Amino acid sequence: MNKTAYYISLLLLGWVMLTPKLSFAGNEQRAGEAGASYLLINPWASSSGWGGANTALARGHEATFLNVSGTAFIQSTELLFTHTNLFAGADITLNSFGFSQKAGESGVISMSIQSFSYGEIDITTVELPEGGIGTFSPTASVISLSYAKEFSNSIYGGLTVKIINEALADISASGVAFDAGIQYVTGSEEQIHFGISMKNVGPTMRFRGDGLSFRGVVPETEVDLTLEHRSATFELPSLITIGFGYDIFLENESKFTPAVTFTSNSFTRDQFNFGGEYVYRNILSLRAGYIYETGLIPFIDSEASSATAFTGPSFGLSVMIPLNKEKGRYFSFDYSYRDTNPFMGVHSFGARISL
Repeated sequence: MNKTAYYISLLLLGWVMLTPKLSFAGNEQRAGEAGASYLLINPWASSSGWGGANTALARGHEATFLNVSGTAFIQSTELLFTHTNLFAGADITLNSFGFSQKAGESGVISMSIQSFSYGEIDITTVELPEGGIGTFSPTASVISLSYAKEFSNSIYGGLTVKIINEALADISASGVAFDAGIQYVTGSEEQIHFGISMKNVGPTMRFRGDGLSFRGVVPETEVDLTLEHRSATFELPSLITIGFGYDIFLENESKFTPAVTFTSNSFTRDQFNFGGEYVYRNILSLRAGYIYETGLIPFIDSEASSATAFTGPSFGLSVMIPLNKEKGRYFSFDYSYRDTNPFMGVHSFGARISL
């Protein structure tokens, strides 16, 4: 391991162990206190079929969500688009676009854009509680810029900077967050994978705008002024993931990879993510996963007991069409389904092209 990789590994591990707010800090009493919870939703169709178990195995541009260090495996250019129907029937959609480019011998630069749409909501007032005076459309967006590097044949690291914005009719909030991750690959056939990542670390956010102002009279005077309420600040849903995976090579150029990830949430219960992927000749990939929330009994506890909607099984597949086998170029169609409790699940459809 070279000195740069050693110091980055030491820094990330030290940050994990010495930051009490993040380290193994699952706290169900704080559930709902963080804002920008959409940062916890995987926007990509391929990796979401694992149920979040593939922190140590994330490859390509989709690694920008799970463990940014996985983008260092990109060899040239990768383009990615995913459309997600969040909580089927709720009229909430997520469109995501990603671009990654090899930079130099061992670096990769990536850019991602996620845009959430929550449909149209009626404008209501105290005098008109039924609406009828128009609608507004809440929105949220995340723009990410990432850099990952191969430090040695075994060590990969990366960093992401996110610009966050969300808006209602006449108020909005903006902020910035950081992700960092490391992957370690070893074994005679590079079949053993270990990964650790830290996500959504950043300063607090606050809503501002005309929607927080009102006309009022100063007490004991006749002075009429425009006054403004100060909204409370809110923290980001920071977390740490630690994952492990192992490749089992089969006949006919196929392999099966089981994986497990522990997720330590700052504002809700901790989770264990279990998953696996079967790849047949780099043409077809089948995935499945399960999210277990600590403190719950799977398939028995009621929906009211869960602190998050994303607990339970997930499934996914990818169909890859080779464009140039020698150079590893391909086109892929991706799909995933994530069970939610309550609501009616999450469907994601995506397309990837490696040039």
